[in-house]
Amino acid sequence: MRARRSKDQIIVEILNMCEKGENLTGIVYRTNTSFAGIKAYLTVLIKNDLLICQDASPRIYKATPKGLEIRDRLERLHKLMEGLKI
Repeated sequence: MRARRSKDQIIVEILNMCEKGENLTGIVYRTNTSFAGIKAYLTVLIKNDLLICQDASPRIYKATPKGLEIRDRLERLHKLMEGLKI
């Protein structure tokens, strides 16, 4: 059974797959999260200028440069925290 993921881990996953662009269905299936859950994340990411939504059919979500920078910082933080002994 897969360990429970934190919100920031899910955000990193979303930003990773949206680096080149991804549609909603692809994001939902690849993150193994519900449509309702992903829509909430996408709304927050778009509101904070970490993602943009390209109006196409289907809609494509793409990470912004700011989003990629946040992703990189979160990944570095996760690596540092793996080394902590708790």
